[in-house]
Amino acid sequence: MAAVDLFTEQGYDATNVEQIASRAGVTKSTFFRHFPDKREVLVAGQETLSRLLVEGIAEAPADATPLAAVAAGLERACSAMGPVSREIAPRLKAAVAASSELQERDALKSVGMAAAMTEALQAHGVGDAHAALAAELGVLAFKRGYASWSESNQDELGTHTLAALDELRAASSSLG
Repeated sequence: MAAVDLFTEQGYDATNVEQIASRAGVTKSTFFRHFPDKREVLVAGQETLSRLLVEGIAEAPADATPLAAVAAGLERACSAMGPVSREIAPRLKAAVAASSELQERDALKSVGMAAAMTEALQAHGVGDAHAALAAELGVLAFKRGYASWSESNQDELGTHTLAALDELRAASSSLG
């Protein structure tokens, strides 16, 4: 929260590690034990998110369609996000929008999520092309659901994300 607050108050580029550590009440060396740089603060949960997506896909029924398996992964991942995630979402979005460096890191996060889901789907017996497409739809559904959820004061993240996945499923079937 300290980093997001500072990025919101003074901008990403004007914020340094010393300021983040001070605001968080830790030393600079403690900061660097947890994060290699200030950019990584904003994606600290990426590994956990990818792990939860993979676990959900792995636990999907053996006869689940690729998108049903992705939905299971999304439900698992979304269940771990609560009020704090919703509270910081608008500030995080603003920080990313204002910094090309953070936009690049956000794009890499999406690539990592898609790769994790693709591998999990392949391990679930889904062919390469179907796994890659389902994973990309899953990433897009997560992003759309997260944006919708962060702007609302109701429902759980999973409700928004699964609705986005359903919308994308319908849209893709009409592409021909």
